Amino acid sequence: MATINPHINFNGNAEEAFTFYKSVFGGEFSKIMRFKDLASSDFEVSESEANKVMHIALPIGKNTLMANDVPDFLGRTNENENRSKISISTESKEEADKLFNGLSLGGQIEMPMTESPWGSYFGMFRDKYGIEWMVSFE
Repeated sequence: MATINPHINFNGNAEEAFTFYKSVFGGEFSKIMRFKDLASSDFEVSESEANKVMHIALPIGKNTLMANDVPDFLGRTNENENRSKISISTESKEEADKLFNGLSLGGQIEMPMTESPWGSYFGMFRDKYGIEWMVSFE
């Protein structure tokens, strides 16, 4: 069966955000690549872009959360878009609370963890990096 692995664009703080996510989820990065790692005569990388993250991956369960920093020449990514959320399904209420409380620290809570009308334990928030999350336990 296919898996879905969310990929997030950042404006130069992908490593900071993923270090924060790693502190909440645990685990280790399976990959971190910088733009300078790809530099060649065919792909020139400016000094200001060299240490930005070209790809970072954090395995979480059977899935992987991935990201990159958007290079300056592509413009800034909209940190306030609201067309998508990362949904986390947990194995217990305790795990739901732990992830919700950890990831929402410094962010904006849209809906605190509570019993939802559709029968799950559910909450939503935007983290301090502008990423929107939903946490649920069925």
